[in-house]
Amino acid sequence: MTDTIAGIQEDALDITALLGMGPMAPVSNTHAIYAALRKEQPVFEIPAGASVSATDHNKSFLITRYADVKRVLKEDATYSSDINQRTMGVVMGPTIIGMDGKEHLKHRTLITPSMTPRVLKGGNFESAVRATAHEIIDTFADRGSADLHHDFCFKYPLRVFVDLLGLPSDDLDQVHRWGIDLCLVAHDPEKGLIAADKLLNYLTPLVQAKRRTPGSDIISMLVDAEINGEKLSDYEVVSFLRLLVLAGAETTNHLLGTICYVLLHDPALMARVRADRALIPSLFQEAMRWESPIGTLMREATADTEIGNVAIPKGSGVLCHIGAANRDERQFREPDSFDIDRQDNEHIGFGYGPHYCAGSHLAKMEAEVAINALLDRLQDLEPDHAKPSRIIGFSFRGPDSLPVTFRSR
Repeated sequence: MTDTIAGIQEDALDITALLGMGPMAPVSNTHAIYAALRKEQPVFEIPAGASVSATDHNKSFLITRYADVKRVLKEDATYSSDINQRTMGVVMGPTIIGMDGKEHLKHRTLITPSMTPRVLKGGNFESAVRATAHEIIDTFADRGSADLHHDFCFKYPLRVFVDLLGLPSDDLDQVHRWGIDLCLVAHDPEKGLIAADKLLNYLTPLVQAKRRTPGSDIISMLVDAEINGEKLSDYEVVSFLRLLVLAGAETTNHLLGTICYVLLHDPALMARVRADRALIPSLFQEAMRWESPIGTLMREATADTEIGNVAIPKGSGVLCHIGAANRDERQFREPDSFDIDRQDNEHIGFGYGPHYCAGSHLAKMEAEVAINALLDRLQDLEPDHAKPSRIIGFSFRGPDSLPVTFRSR
């Protein structure tokens, strides 16, 4: 199966136009653009004003080859994450995505202990996640049709993360939409800043309540944690939470959507996975490569350097395109094909180096539980051909809808 099934072909679209369209650009055939860039301009200087990735008045470059992206993400002393603090930090506040070196490591250690396979598999957490998946399926199982993007993929990961954080579940949809609006701050500053303020007002009283009556959730862990002998302020905890809600829910939403999209458009693969659930981890990994949920990561050159024989002046922004790198024909055999039996799948869908995704084990567990639950509950699962879907996006990538019909078990 190749990405030609993704939908409409935007042949006239060029990279400059795409850069200006926002993180969830409503276009599907972006990979043709990335393939041309990898071949002809693997280090592409972004025209001034074409993208929000430009840093102040300095230059910005888009890199699309696997080896170049991997190198930049690994060499954090040369390519700093501080640029994220000056961009997304406007709405997120201080978070680990904008930190480097020892500061990053100290803050990262606050989160990683709660995200290990041992912790996630221990206790009742995995069974609670399974129960959540089935509860959400219950809401549409009797209808015989649904939009899996809206009815399941959008709701399930946020429900899981809200439970992990210890937040009340009544405002799930609103919290999720505020998180999505945060991503739009560069293209719609007013909307992003309003969402940041609403999340601050919503989360601060919850953090203060956890200080008074701590539990076993992540918020309680954060309010009790210390950095250099000092506890985090309410604002610092809220900043962590804004990042976790966005990263933990939105990226898993896109990943699950892509997995469902692939299965729906490849009946033979659907039948194979139904019969052998041991294939689900490989399905997960290939989906992470084929359509990486987070398409881009930003870094800034801390010194004059070069990438692919192109001079990168100090202060330049370097936009690493994970999605393009994961389709690099220099690294992957037939990269546009979705191949569950792929042996060369050293994808970088979770990033690479010091900032490798701390929630990767949670995403894997959530996805495996979700796909098993959907296959257990929904028989004769097929796409609704009267309502075609497609995979879209630039910085974030996933289906815009997944209309299906099925027979409930």
